[in-house]
Amino acid sequence: MRGNTVEEQVQWVLLYVQGGSADVWKENVMEEIEAEKVEYESVENFLTCLKKEFGGGEEESVKAVELRKLEQGGRTMKEFVQEFKRVVCRSGYEGRPLVEEFKRGINGGIRRKLMETGNPPTSIEQWYKRATTLDRNWRESKREEERLRGKKEVTGSAPKQEQRQSLPQLLVWQRRQMPQ
Repeated sequence: MRGNTVEEQVQWVLLYVQGGSADVWKENVMEEIEAEKVEYESVENFLTCLKKEFGGGEEESVKAVELRKLEQGGRTMKEFVQEFKRVVCRSGYEGRPLVEEFKRGINGGIRRKLMETGNPPTSIEQWYKRATTLDRNWRESKREEERLRGKKEVTGSAPKQEQRQSLPQLLVWQRRQMPQ
């Protein structure tokens, strides 16, 4: 098909367009081409028009539903942001509605802290950045608490165990030292 004109390539593609409203649309396009009312620069340009006419809305709806179901859960914010960005692509969301969907999907504690700050984020990029930073700091803090708690248990319980073990040993030693 490379050697054919754009018009011939478009007509070839139109052979495969059929059914319902597509038949009517195809007839209109064929009439416009024959009457030289419409001219496509390339077959890719025609395919873009075809997708706009029949394919764009459905993909957008599917992505919007997927976006509404997306929640952070136990994932790190960095992982959630990457997944969110993937789903946002071709969802039709932008601006304030996009920010609202992001806020809805992140864990409540992070959302509250960001909204309660004196200068809450406004753009989606600010939300991504500040939520990721807050989540990372929270996770670091939890690891530090666990590390310190582990140290406390080891250092806190060791002397008690030593005392318990050394008390019987002390009694045995004392008995040996006592004259019989």
